Amino acid sequence: MSKEEIKNVTRAELAEAVYHEVGLSLNESSKLLDQVLEEISKALEKGDAVKLSSFGSFAVRSKKMRMGRNPKTGEDVPISPRRILSFHPSHILKQQVDGKK
Repeated sequence: MSKEEIKNVTRAELAEAVYHEVGLSLNESSKLLDQVLEEISKALEKGDAVKLSSFGSFAVRSKKMRMGRNPKTGEDVPISPRRILSFHPSHILKQQVDGKK
């Protein structure tokens, strides 16, 4: 798939899909989507894992301080400790993406 063929799905498009599938008003669908995303964000901020059956798991990991290298100068540079977000898709999602439903 070339870069021209890749399409980004927006929050508005997701809300519209909920509107068509669930039957809520478009405004209610948008609020529902916002609330779900807010709850996921809050859980991740606290460091909790979020597991969505048949979709995947989000988790926050802590990375320790380490030394890196500036590619331009070759100079050693400390990389500060930080938290990163990781996503692991479920086997079902992997199969769907691969077209093997």
